[in-house]
Amino acid sequence: MNIDLKTLSKRENERVEWKKNGDDKDIVKSIVKTITAFTNDIANVGGGYVVCGAKEGKDQHGFPKVFYTGLTANKIKEITGKVIQQCRDKVSPSITPLVTELDNPEDPATRILVFTIVASPDAHTYTDGVKSVYYVRIASHTKEARNGILTQLLIKKQKIEYFDKRINKGASEADIDVLVFRDYMQEMGLLSPNKSLEDYFSEKEQIAEFVPPLFDKVGLDNSLKPKNFTLLIFGKKTSITRLFPEAHTVLSIYKGKDRSEPTAERHLLTGTLIEQAKKSIELLNAEAYVAFDKLTDKPNQVKYPIRALQEAVINAIVHRDYELPEPNRITVFADRIEIRSPGALHWAVNKEKFKKGKASPKWRNQSFAYLFNKIQLAQSEGQGIPTIIRTMKEEGCPDPIFELETENVTCILPAHPRHQIIREIEEIQDSIILENHQEAKSKLINLLEKDPYNFRALDLFVEVVTKLRDVKILYSFLKKNKIDLYAINSNTLLNISEALLLEKNNIEIISYSNRALNIAVSGKLEEGQIVKAAISLKKIGTPDEVIKFISESMNKYQNLSNNPTLLEKRATSKMDLAKKCINTGRNRKSSPKTKARAWEMCRELLEEAERDLNLALDFVEIPSERYFIEQHFKFLNRMKKTAKKPNRR
Repeated sequence: MNIDLKTLSKRENERVEWKKNGDDKDIVKSIVKTITAFTNDIANVGGGYVVCGAKEGKDQHGFPKVFYTGLTANKIKEITGKVIQQCRDKVSPSITPLVTELDNPEDPATRILVFTIVASPDAHTYTDGVKSVYYVRIASHTKEARNGILTQLLIKKQKIEYFDKRINKGASEADIDVLVFRDYMQEMGLLSPNKSLEDYFSEKEQIAEFVPPLFDKVGLDNSLKPKNFTLLIFGKKTSITRLFPEAHTVLSIYKGKDRSEPTAERHLLTGTLIEQAKKSIELLNAEAYVAFDKLTDKPNQVKYPIRALQEAVINAIVHRDYELPEPNRITVFADRIEIRSPGALHWAVNKEKFKKGKASPKWRNQSFAYLFNKIQLAQSEGQGIPTIIRTMKEEGCPDPIFELETENVTCILPAHPRHQIIREIEEIQDSIILENHQEAKSKLINLLEKDPYNFRALDLFVEVVTKLRDVKILYSFLKKNKIDLYAINSNTLLNISEALLLEKNNIEIISYSNRALNIAVSGKLEEGQIVKAAISLKKIGTPDEVIKFISESMNKYQNLSNNPTLLEKRATSKMDLAKKCINTGRNRKSSPKTKARAWEMCRELLEEAERDLNLALDFVEIPSERYFIEQHFKFLNRMKKTAKKPNRR
């Protein structure tokens, strides 16, 4: 077995027992009792490890740490002999653990001794000379099995294997997809370079320490039959559907908060359990989209943490009861996701501790859990529920809800509160589409009272008041709530400015509009909004400001260099500057040098404007826009005649 001390140090104590020494009589007895408990495997973890020459402690910061004290060669020989002898003489049926010696990472003069114990189909007892006792592993402790625990152990050991390790007599080697097997084994890092794929298709070869052989021989003819985990992890899609008709996942997506919606998106996910898990996670990742809020510590807020979604899906698929004729069900609503897994919670798991993420791990399908961990779809043993709780809390989402019923376990992940506002905005948008503008206005005012910097709501508010020709209410809202214009994104500011321009005769509102526009153009605008900004700036800004804004935008976005509207606005702004030059050139109070320079600058501006108008004509497609550009040309030509340099004889 390839045993890695670093990996062992991260495992749950349900799987690993650490012993500083091991040669003392009582310690040897303790080791053998623990070996017996791992062999009985009541938690269905597949077995365990006893590590001698190491002890658990805490580092300087108080966190758990393993210290490797190590053992000499004589100590290892002595301990191994005593343990093997007691496993043979005092355990019934006798046990032969696998023995491994590892280098001590902290002292090359000593080594670490590891006993690897694989679960057995039998119930084993340890005899101390007085009585025979069944031992089991409960969390990080080896305990005598009594009362209900003893009953469960004896029921388990009646040669009825757990579902995942049970032989499927209705299947054969032909039901295994060899390509899937190869790909998954490579992904898990379990393929040995010294073995062919066919070597694993036997009743003897294990693919990992706690995963039994993929096949077993049955009947008088010793025919080779796959086990259930072999089929569900590596089987052909058609074989899985035939042999396990309910071993699939149904994923439904509703737009509302319940199933009353007339339409829903439904996905039937079949194939291997790994394939179902990956497809489910892929579909759910689309639900983990981002809501933006510039004013919070987390401006980009996901609706659901992707890690929480993944762990909830994996838990549902790995730990479900495949004896029940029900599929996994994942249901997406507007405000939550419900992930339902058939089968009650494992009998040995404390319900209250489970809901808090503090329960010790128990496995209904240990092989599935191990292989999902190897393929890196699942966390280490027992970390799934704590990860869900932790990631939901870190993202500011409400706590997950676990409904533990007699026939199923349901994990409910509530959406982040910010995304509830998105739902309200969608309803308001529907009202606007149906031209219920007064209703939309009332809803938007209520929403903005709670969240005045919600940019999407502000955009819709601007749209509604513009359609109602009631932009004064927009101005009143902005002033009443003392809205910081610098805290609003540039595109929304541009929409606000454009709407307020409708109040042409209100100097106060127009001044506010100018301020909003100036802040908007100094910020980051989307490409589609730049044209709108240029038009608004042309109405209220100076020609210099318009020319600078358009030129900088064209340098930033090369495709805007061909935009006829921007070219036309820049040309007319240059013509406006040329007019000022003409006025200066005609002014009697101007000095001769000033006049000469004014006429020269006028001609330069008109040449530049002519180039812009020619380009605008080349790219314009709308007839009405072409007409206005042609009219500008006529005016440009008249200005050129006025500014023409006089001939000198």
